Amino acid sequence: MMSTSARLLIAIAACVASPANSAAPVPHYSVARQIAGPDGGWDYASFDPTGHRLYIAHNTAVTEVKVADGNTVRSFGMIAKAHAVVPIPGQSMLLVTSGHDDSVRMLNARDGHEVANIPVGTDPDAAFFDVRSGRAVVMNAKAGTVSVVDVTSRKVVRTITLKPALEFGVAGKDGTLFVNNEELGEIETADLSSGQAGPAIPMPGCEGPTGLGYDAQTDRLISACANGKAAIVDAHARRFVALLDIGLGPDAVIMDAKRRFAYIPCGKDGLVEIVSLDAPDGAAIVGTIKTEMGARTGALDPADGTLYLPTARFAAPANPGAKPAMIPGSFHIVVLKAH
Repeated sequence: MMSTSARLLIAIAACVASPANSAAPVPHYSVARQIAGPDGGWDYASFDPTGHRLYIAHNTAVTEVKVADGNTVRSFGMIAKAHAVVPIPGQSMLLVTSGHDDSVRMLNARDGHEVANIPVGTDPDAAFFDVRSGRAVVMNAKAGTVSVVDVTSRKVVRTITLKPALEFGVAGKDGTLFVNNEELGEIETADLSSGQAGPAIPMPGCEGPTGLGYDAQTDRLISACANGKAAIVDAHARRFVALLDIGLGPDAVIMDAKRRFAYIPCGKDGLVEIVSLDAPDGAAIVGTIKTEMGARTGALDPADGTLYLPTARFAAPANPGAKPAMIPGSFHIVVLKAH
């Protein structure tokens, strides 16, 4: 249980920008609570608004939090390095990428049992559900390919060849696939319908892009870069627009199209950057929320704007430059409430 003093230290509300800088009032966030979970590394998180459940790709399993009934936590599945959990709309089904055996697993969301094991490309990482086509899209990081999965027949129906080092991907409103390339500092493109690859979009000044968000209203992409920058890209023109200053260690861009903000959790600095999608000169940083070190991914409940950020506590490394070790029993989810 977090002490009152500790809560006060990290529950710092977002800085408010002047009305001239943002069309919508900037929300104030504070840490409402923490939800304990099982140990293990984690990657992407997602939120199912229909079932009111948070899902986290959590080492060799899926961790589920039922936020509507007292934050009941359970873990299920046997995954060889889980990277992403994708709830399938209209079905009690989850698609989970399994990076170490080059597959995606289809799991029954009610009881957690595996329904299908579908081979894809090497090192499947990020994934999303494309509403337009009704199919799941899986980024195979090392292979440099994208697997399009029919979630009804549970088969790969198309493989799109791009370049290795693929990270998160999104679909634009015209059916274009946009995928971050972590090594090249660019966004790869393809036509999801035909599978035809298109020209890459260079992002000068963006190193190691991972998280990616898309706003259909402005037709803009936001790419989170490892060097303390976020790149803004015009999706229609396929053109780099600007760089924003953010914290270090981001791994996701969490979109809130309803309230017109995006959130970029920066794990090395322990903060979340708030991006206005409707600032007069384009997307702009309008606030910062102090959270915890390690909170680099997350998900949002679209109903009330609550943010859920998985993290843990870490011991200082014994040798300079070594990776900090996770303290046993410290994994938890930071819950940020707007007020």
